[in-house]
Amino acid sequence: MKRFFFIAAAAALLTGCYYRTDSPRGSWAKGCDLSWLSEMEHDGVKFYMHTDETQPPKATDCIELLRREGMNAVRLRVWVNHKTGWSNREDMLGLAKRAAKAGQRIMIDIHYSDFFADPHHQTIPEAWKDYSYEQLLECVREHTLEVLYALKEEGIQPEWVQIGNETPNGMLWPVGQVDRDNGNWDYYAGFTRIGYEAAKEAFPDITVIVHVDNAYEQRDWFWESMQAHGGQWDMIGLSHYPMMSAWNGGKSWQEMNELAEQNIRRLIAQWHCPVMICEVGTFANNPESKAVMTDFIERITAIDSCAGIFYWEPEVYGGWRPAEYIPLGWGSYDMGAFTPDGCVSETLKTMLR
Repeated sequence: MKRFFFIAAAAALLTGCYYRTDSPRGSWAKGCDLSWLSEMEHDGVKFYMHTDETQPPKATDCIELLRREGMNAVRLRVWVNHKTGWSNREDMLGLAKRAAKAGQRIMIDIHYSDFFADPHHQTIPEAWKDYSYEQLLECVREHTLEVLYALKEEGIQPEWVQIGNETPNGMLWPVGQVDRDNGNWDYYAGFTRIGYEAAKEAFPDITVIVHVDNAYEQRDWFWESMQAHGGQWDMIGLSHYPMMSAWNGGKSWQEMNELAEQNIRRLIAQWHCPVMICEVGTFANNPESKAVMTDFIERITAIDSCAGIFYWEPEVYGGWRPAEYIPLGWGSYDMGAFTPDGCVSETLKTMLR
């Protein structure tokens, strides 16, 4: 299997067929995570553009619509083997091809799980569940290579890759589970390190991100422990959901934006690496949402070495929810940034300008 990866990579290099992006590497990223897009389109969801105020909105490809509004980067997640097939490697690859053809820079978000990985869930994929630490290391390496060489074979060169999604408590639990005071730091740092090395093997110039939640929260202990145990990263990734007061001790969005700005500045100064807002979300049809986003964008665009921002799943509207949410009894995502009639909201336009 490894030999196939190298052959495919060599073929892609020889053809010189890499897609060109609209924005140069290292410029400000104005991105969207569109990982649900293919499933939404499968379900018949349409997206609309106002081309003439005297005419009704026109149905438009979502990626093209957002590109016209200023989007220059797309983030896509990858699960190992989700039972529905959505967000698995082939689904990601299809969306990546479309994004690359639209001139978008690409971030790949590898979850190393069969479903969502986040601070509360870092479930080992079913196919890996009985493996030892050493075997899991090899799985992380092979999966990272499979994902990235699949892109390389298509002539797609991602600019960023996340080794794990929102991992302040580690990944691949319980083997790589950590917390502030203890945990399996050698194992978790080992997972990030081997993922880092695999990513650089596939794309030597790729920017490797380690991603945690709560941009407003100081977590010096996390980065200090990562460094002490040999973890590697090129960029720090953060999530920021400033209107979710129930998750943050009742802080106002103003407080959260201010604290996030302070934390970003401190992380850049302390760790001498750029910071990316890998996820942001607000209640887009809430009257305050535009003010929330305007304030946050003004704060972070003024920070040297803040690399950009990605809105998480802005395309969701009209109560749509993915198939796997229905048996779980989950409601639809309520921070999508399209209007009820399927057009780009003013909140999202504020971020993409």
